[in-house]
This record gives sequence, C-alpha cells and structure tokens, in this order.
Amino acid sequence: MAKTFKYNSLYRCTVIVWMALKFIIKIYFFSFRNKIWDKKTVEQWDNMLCDMAREYRDKAEKLGGILIKLGQFLSTRTDFMPDVFIKELDDLVDRVPPMPYEDAVATMEEEWGTKIATHLIAFEKKAVASASIGDVYRAMLTDGSEVAIKVRRNRIDEIFHKDFVALRMVFWILKVFTTFGKKADLNALYKELVLVMNRELDYEQELEFGEYFYNRYKNDANIRIPKYKNELCTEKVLVMEWIEGAKITDVEFMRRHRIDRERTTKILFDHYIDQFLNPGKFHADPHAGNILIQKNGTIAILDFGMVGEIKVEDTKQFKLLVQGFIIDNYDIVLSALDKMNFILPNADKKKLKRVIKETVDMYSDGSMKNIDSKVMNQLSEDISLIMKDQPIQLPADYAYLLRAVSIVIGILFAIYPEMDIKKWAVPKIKTWFGRKSLLESVSKQYAKNLTEPVLSYPRALLSFLESGEQDRKWDKEKHHVQLKHQFYLLLEVLSFMMVVIAIGISIWGFIGSMKLMAIIGLIVLGIFIFLLNLIFISHFRLIRKARAQVLD
Repeated sequence: MAKTFKYNSLYRCTVIVWMALKFIIKIYFFSFRNKIWDKKTVEQWDNMLCDMAREYRDKAEKLGGILIKLGQFLSTRTDFMPDVFIKELDDLVDRVPPMPYEDAVATMEEEWGTKIATHLIAFEKKAVASASIGDVYRAMLTDGSEVAIKVRRNRIDEIFHKDFVALRMVFWILKVFTTFGKKADLNALYKELVLVMNRELDYEQELEFGEYFYNRYKNDANIRIPKYKNELCTEKVLVMEWIEGAKITDVEFMRRHRIDRERTTKILFDHYIDQFLNPGKFHADPHAGNILIQKNGTIAILDFGMVGEIKVEDTKQFKLLVQGFIIDNYDIVLSALDKMNFILPNADKKKLKRVIKETVDMYSDGSMKNIDSKVMNQLSEDISLIMKDQPIQLPADYAYLLRAVSIVIGILFAIYPEMDIKKWAVPKIKTWFGRKSLLESVSKQYAKNLTEPVLSYPRALLSFLESGEQDRKWDKEKHHVQLKHQFYLLLEVLSFMMVVIAIGISIWGFIGSMKLMAIIGLIVLGIFIFLLNLIFISHFRLIRKARAQVLD
C-alpha cells in the first residue's frame, strides 16, 4: 500500500501526522497513569520510548523521504530528545532499497544531456550504497579512471516538499498541545530542519563542500579527500574518484596490513580536532562508513552531504566559555551561551547557572584526571540532562558539532582503547586558546571580581535557601497541571474533529439514502458529543482548581 501511495500527499501527511499524535497521546496517558516514578516506572517509560522509536524507524524505512533524514536530524538533538529514543534513531542509517537501475541511468543522461556511454565505458548496475536521497554506483570513465557516481533519487525533491507540509502540521501540534512547544523554539527548529534538508538535496552544494575539504587538506599526506570530476557534476549527479579501503574501525584489516593503530588514531584525532576548534566548516557525518583506512595507512574521508560551520565569532565566544569554567565565573559562561544562541528567552538564568555550577563541581573532585570512554559517556549524559531540563536549544550547527564529536570519540576508542585523549587534547587546546590571551583575560577577570561587593555572596546564599524545596515542589506541581491542561486541550480538538466528521457522515448517509451510514454517523456523533462535554467539565475543574491554588 505504501508503494502505491508513495507520491500521494494526503497519504504521506496522514501517516506522519497520525504517528505524531499517537506518540503524544501515549506519553500523556503514561504520565497520568504513573504518579510515582520508581525504577520500574522508568524502565517501562524507556521501553515505551524504544517501541515508539522502532515504529518511527519502520515507517521511515517504508516511506523514505524526509522521515529518514528527520530521524537522523533528531538523533543529533541531545538537547531535547530522550537518550533511548536517540539510540534507536542513531541506528537509522539509510537502509532503503536502491532505486531501479533504469532510473539512475535516466537521471544521468538527463543531467548530462547525452547517453552515459559518451562518458563511461563501464557502469555497475548494482549500487554499492543506497540512501534516502541517492545511490552510489561504481563506474569507469572513458579515460580509464575509476569513479564513484552518486545519483539523486527520482522525484525525491517532490517527496521532501510534500513531507515539509506534514512536518509543519506536526510542529504546530507540538507547539499548541504540548509543554515541549513552550520549552523549545519550534519555529527556529523547523527553519533549521528545512534549511538542512534542502542543502542535502542540492548536490552542487555538496560538491562545493567536497572541494572545500579537498583544498583544506590536500597537503596532508595522511589524509585523502576524493577529487571531484567537476565537468560531470550537476545538481542531481556527483562524480568523484573511487577510493578503495576498509572501514576505519576494521582493526583486523589494520593488523593484516601492519598499520599502527595508535598512529592512525592520533592522525584521525588531529584531523578532526582541527575542524572542531578552528573557524571553518567541519565534517558533520563522520561515521565509520564515511572514514576509510587504506592499505598504506592513509585515511580517506568521504561524503560531505552533512557539513556544519564554526564562525569566527563562535570561536571567540567558545573561548570565553572555557575561560568562565577555568576561573569559576558562571556569569561569563551564561553570557557566552546566550551570545551563541543556546539559551531561549524564557530561561531562568539563575537556576541554569546553579545547575551548571553543580554539575561542574561534581567533576572537580578528581574524576576528570583519568579520562576514558566511560567518563566521557557519563559527562555526555550529564550535559544532555542539563539541556533537556533547562530552556537550552542548540542551533543546528552546534547540534551537528556535538554529534560529530561524540561519533569521533567513539571511533577513536574503538580503534585504540588505550588512547590518552587528555594527553593529546591539552596541547591542542592550549595552542588554540593562546597562552598570552588566556593569562590576560583571566587576570582582567580576577581584577574585576575583586571589585564585586562581598555581600553578594551572602545574598546569593540567602536567595538559594529561600527558594529551596518549596519552589522545586511548586515547579513540579505547576508542570503537572500544565501537562494535564495541554492534554485536555488536545482531546477537545480531536473530539470536536470527530463530531464534525460524524455530522458529515450522517448528512452523506441521508442525502444518499444510505440509512446504515446515517445511523452510524448519528451514533458516532452522540458518543463524541458526550465525550466532548465530559472532557470540557474535567478541563474546567482543572482550571478552577489551579486558580484556587494560585490564590492560596
């Protein structure tokens, strides 16, 4: 059925919107049923989220289009997506069947304006890689050079733009009927999503990114970026040199070819830390399939469809962020986060400042002296908790950056578990920061701190003690009431829609002399009018109770 209606806007929209509504209703009912969150409840919650993520993944693999890319995009959003959901989506690689060989040939001939035999003497019919946007084929040019040809799927841009309409509806539902809509800037998130997806559809943009990285690292003998055949590249077709190699995590391949794993790890570390620290573009999809190790130990980097950018101003603010942590001044930390557009307008900055400080204090007792993959994972989880609990929303480039850093660290430890990441990172960060600028900025800040009134500290302590447990309890109750309010609102809209549909069915039955249809319509109408009144009464009681609590 999905194949039959693949290009049908109504079908795709219905599937996407209904899946979102179903997930929201499940979450609401779970929250109402479970007032006490003990270990068993958390386990049930995680299982429910896993089931939802698997359902999403199944739908994405069947429908293709934007659902796959959306899943990959959401897997980068550690600022608001649950960890168990991310883990399921992170496994959502582009596992879609390849397009028909004839479609690929037709696209190439249309883009080149000639038969493929004009440029190719060999073309393998079976795709070597298949993705939601395009497939990759191995071929040979008339000059005898082997190439990889990436061909965009037929009508994929049409599918994406139809799915954008459905996503707009989903985002509206989230904004109106969930508390998440108040925590996150959904309009900005939607714009970022559309921008990212449209950029990935444009192979000419990917060509530009590929050439950028080729020119940036062409003099690095340890790194190889494929060279593109510009004359054959178009908006829908990319042609680049073919590179042989094994996945970077294939330790057995390295052992057979006597490749030094520690040296390989260090080369990869240096390559990516250069991108993560310095202004410029960075490879945002560095999974093991896009990083190859060749027999001679050279590392090849492939696929530049997902690319982020670190601007000069970003680097400046990030240095201030590091400075704030070093001198234990969290006003600087919050100011830098604010200027980097991390903090939403409705954020409680005092609370956020306290949470960040408490988290840093946890790691200042020596637990960071021996950094390994477990400590890095724990730190990543703690940072994710802060971002989920507080009004923090990462701009798309930063979300991609954090995901890329996380993937690269995982790959590095997979290749060489004995790696001392602190030993390699500290000299790089010192060079990046600049010893002189660090000393100057720290000295100036300490001088400024000396002029601050001493009484500010007792006041801050008093404020914290006064807010204490009472505020935390009130925040929890307020959140629960808000959750119920949003749920009742959603049920009211759904019930009203069913009333309208039932009226339509009844009228249709009477006009068409279909008594059974008319009777069914009237029964459904009666049921949902009753439910609508019941929900209205419950909702009214909730609002009256909440107002009474506020007055008390």
